[in-house]
Amino acid sequence: MNNVEQSPTLIQRWLNRLERMGNRLPDPVLLFILFCIAIIGISAIADMFAVSAVHPVSHDIIAAKSLLSADGIKWMVANTVGNFIHFAPVGSVLVAILGIAVAEDSGLLGHTLQRLTANAPPRSLSSFIVFAGVMSSIGFDSGYVVLIPLAALIFRAAGRSPLAGIAAAFAGVSGGYSANLLLGPVDAILSGISTEAVALVAPDQQVLTSANYYFTLASTLFITITGAWINETIVEPRLSKPSAQNALAEDSTAIESPALKTGMRRVGLFSLFFIGLLVYLVVPDHGILRNPEPNGLAALPLLNGIVVFIALYATISGLIFGYSTGKYQRHRDWIAGMETGVRTLSGYMVLMFFAAQFVNYFNWTGLGAISAINGANWLAGLSLSKASLLVGFILISASINLLIGSASAKWALMAPIFIPMLYLLGVDPESAQMAYRIGDSSTNIITPLMPYFGVVVAFMQRHDSEAGMGTLIALMLPYSVIFLVGWALLLSLWLAAGLPLGPG
Repeated sequence: MNNVEQSPTLIQRWLNRLERMGNRLPDPVLLFILFCIAIIGISAIADMFAVSAVHPVSHDIIAAKSLLSADGIKWMVANTVGNFIHFAPVGSVLVAILGIAVAEDSGLLGHTLQRLTANAPPRSLSSFIVFAGVMSSIGFDSGYVVLIPLAALIFRAAGRSPLAGIAAAFAGVSGGYSANLLLGPVDAILSGISTEAVALVAPDQQVLTSANYYFTLASTLFITITGAWINETIVEPRLSKPSAQNALAEDSTAIESPALKTGMRRVGLFSLFFIGLLVYLVVPDHGILRNPEPNGLAALPLLNGIVVFIALYATISGLIFGYSTGKYQRHRDWIAGMETGVRTLSGYMVLMFFAAQFVNYFNWTGLGAISAINGANWLAGLSLSKASLLVGFILISASINLLIGSASAKWALMAPIFIPMLYLLGVDPESAQMAYRIGDSSTNIITPLMPYFGVVVAFMQRHDSEAGMGTLIALMLPYSVIFLVGWALLLSLWLAAGLPLGPG
């Protein structure tokens, strides 16, 4: 990544230095290999010194387990393949890329992006991408595997740095994970865990799926505006624009060609049919993809498999466009496009293998749970006010998030510890849940232990071969810090004003 030729500000110089330091680290693959070796050694030391913590609710003793013990070695050998196969980013990215590769190879993706950026006001591009990222959380992980690489292409088509597009999308998808205009699976999962946790001290209390809805509405506006401002004023000025030969461009006469018009019209008609089909599968009571649980989110089965539907839509749309424009003449043409897309993931798959081992090693040792419990004990001993407790909990959640990736798995671990403790200190579970979500989301974008962190690095390297973990951390650190401080302040002011976090 080359800096633009202008005098950098103090913040930009500091971020440039951070990036250089980060990129002096070994290749990400070797880095995760070293992480695996380190956690094996640390777990053995922790086991030797009997490092443990007492669960404050169940009073069970959680002891560190050594990966060098007989059980640890047998577990590593038995689970090496499973760790990789079941690692969340692996399957999602592979399935999505099969469809997106056809849409890209057929010319549909490039043509659509060129038309989109030609009509989009340049000043609104960052806010559009950040907002789209925030909204993508309704589809679980689709934003990571679909929007982030598309954002790079959109920015490049507009003559702007593709890395700025990746940063804006990543900030919205992951940094803004706990904001949305709609209630989604995340709300249902977290509220269910919170209800179980508060039942330990208040059996009749229930945390509704909509418990944080009003605040997440406001958070969507906050993340969109703040994320776009950071991208425009701090992040993008550090990045060079793509050279003319690398920018997405099409012959203006080709845009008006009858074949392209026919292809786009057919894709449009198919899009309407596809949307109507999904509605038919979800809305009626007999819908195949409708949630049978009457009190649950109706579209949950659809959202659980949203990456499959995205891949299916992209594949069929690409085929329609490719055959309409003459790009495809036979089936081998589009199959070759799929194969090309998968070949670009070879480096990513190597990285994900070792990242999966490390994340699972860390979870098995119990060191993450011990960290969470010790953090809870420290917070309880500070004797703080309600507002200060929430701010402290946000900081603890942000810190623990650097060590444990999955939001739902982490909340399943933390909620039974923190919700009863905070409840007894006067903090309602709805506020505790929202504080957790703020801390969790804000540091998602700077921790290599976030499952999709390596995915984003791989996407960056498609546009800048010298980009590494230091590049991504330097890009995302301004978002992380400003989101964390601003979002915590927003929650404090919201509660101080006596506003409800959600209905009920």
